[in-house]
Amino acid sequence: MDYQELTRGRILAVFTYLLWGLLPIYWKIMKSVPAGEILLHRMFWSFLFVMLLLSIRGNWKWLHHLLHSRKTIFTFLLSAVLLSGNWLTFIWAINNGYLVESSLGYFLNPLISVLLGMIFLKERLNRWQATAVLIAACGMTYLTISYGHIPWIGLILAFSFGFYGLIRKTASLNSLEGFATETGFMFLPSMTLIIFLEISGKASFLHTGLTINIALILAGSITSIPLLTFAAAARRIPLSNLGILQYITPTMHFLLGVLVYGEIFTHERQVGFSLVWIALIIYTLNMITQSKKSKTLK
Repeated sequence: MDYQELTRGRILAVFTYLLWGLLPIYWKIMKSVPAGEILLHRMFWSFLFVMLLLSIRGNWKWLHHLLHSRKTIFTFLLSAVLLSGNWLTFIWAINNGYLVESSLGYFLNPLISVLLGMIFLKERLNRWQATAVLIAACGMTYLTISYGHIPWIGLILAFSFGFYGLIRKTASLNSLEGFATETGFMFLPSMTLIIFLEISGKASFLHTGLTINIALILAGSITSIPLLTFAAAARRIPLSNLGILQYITPTMHFLLGVLVYGEIFTHERQVGFSLVWIALIIYTLNMITQSKKSKTLK
């Protein structure tokens, strides 16, 4: 592998995860706006932004495949629903003081992906992967018992993004075209509801100051840019590198929640999170070992 390409890929990956890590600050700017309305604008402006990029590229051959494949249409309709649910939960959690709990979802995500791969793709777990999943399950069980309720925010984020990744892994369209299709499904409903909010006098957009208006409009590019840089990074560096670097994002979310926004990190949370972190350490070390073995075999 070319060293310059590898370096460029790592820089792009770090840049991507840093952007995702800073997203809570961006959504906090719009704390006065209901999470549902933020979601509508994120859908609406993301579609316009990605269509602008596709227009610049001028390649529309993928549309023929999409329009003539019911399976592809259904696949991306389902992924659009999962992505919308993930976005809504994340925005709501941040603006209601649950950033630490939402970070748990993204710490869990790689382990959930391994579990879904075993169930749906018939991938086998080795003993270290199975151990990691079991320890993480113990952590979630402890948090459930100590909270007195299931930590649903973290689980919704982990499973929605896990299933989203599973669907996109087997989908036939590339990253940009796939995201255009997903946001295309979101576009008309979001535009209709934005107009409804405006007519009914409940809209924040254009009624709460210039900063909020600009932030809502830029939600599309803020969403799309890291997705595109992630796709570029994934083409240049090994999956093991991406697997390690992905912890940048939930770590930043966790630190922002505790150190910046003053969310309480109780003893019970410390124990539950520690079990999840131990599971991630086992998973990551196993992933590095497997990557080294595969390189040696080559």
